[in-house]
Amino acid sequence: MKFLFPLVLVLFFAQGCDDDSDSNNSNNVNNANNVNNVNNVNNLNNTVGCTIFPGDNPWNEDISSLGVHPNSDNYIASIGLDGHMHADFGTTWEGVPNGIPFVVVNSTTPLRDVAFMYDDESDAGPYPIPDGAPIEGGPQGDGDRHVLMLDNDACMLYELYYAWPPGDGENPSDEIWYAGSGAIFDLSTNTLRPNGWTSADAAGLPIFPGLVRYEEVAAGAIHHALRFTVSSSQRAYMHPATHYASSNTDPDLPPMGLRLRLKADFDISGFSTTVQVILTALKTYGMFVADNGSNWYLSGSPNENWDDDALHELHNVPGSAFEVVDTGEELITQ
Repeated sequence: MKFLFPLVLVLFFAQGCDDDSDSNNSNNVNNANNVNNVNNVNNLNNTVGCTIFPGDNPWNEDISSLGVHPNSDNYIASIGLDGHMHADFGTTWEGVPNGIPFVVVNSTTPLRDVAFMYDDESDAGPYPIPDGAPIEGGPQGDGDRHVLMLDNDACMLYELYYAWPPGDGENPSDEIWYAGSGAIFDLSTNTLRPNGWTSADAAGLPIFPGLVRYEEVAAGAIHHALRFTVSSSQRAYMHPATHYASSNTDPDLPPMGLRLRLKADFDISGFSTTVQVILTALKTYGMFVADNGSNWYLSGSPNENWDDDALHELHNVPGSAFEVVDTGEELITQ
């Protein structure tokens, strides 16, 4: 998620950060934390026992037979006809798990209070955050730092953006967690966030349902839409998204929630089995514009069993192989 943090808060938080007087020792600590984070992710019991939203939820909708959006050509051109898909996930990258991790929790997981920067658009919680909860980018990461928790007992999804444990990094508190924003989703309903509200994602969407997960690919099929990023988006959104993250009103830029589909005639026979599963899902369920980032970057969860060389085959899928689906949703600009 790409937000502009208020300068006064950034300056306040900077006072609580560790100094760099002993850079070698700091690097050693960071490396140790990264190794521990890799082990935490790889050793998680991430068996998903809940149905992720009802069958008629947009995330689970087969859109292979829907028509093409009338502005499809312009939308695709703005993202990049000559660009190529990129797997923004895999095993490890620069010593930390590559992708957006998640952790399965239950009724025994401790509930934690969280303070939010964007508290007016965040769900108050508390949030079931286990000890050692995996953070996107690792404990010392400086990116989006998502923390995703799936409660298998209650079938609730809890997601945090830019999350910091007590007394760590940019968290001014030694007692509670801090995050930029947070959202809670009841997986038994189709309820969207209020219009104009963000989530832990720029578009106001849940993150977990759109991830490419190793367990699904290994089982041979993905039965839901995926999520990806674009470098420039429009000041607009369409449901199931509820939030925009741009001031640009160019009508040819993709709004948040725009749904793309891999063209039916794109030949996937030459790809590895792993990538064929992903590409089949993109033909059947498509992918949502969910955040600002690099063009054509497809999101997934890290796993030590991924074949990174196979995932790199996605680079052979050009932007011109996609089209925008006409879902019938209204473009919302307010």
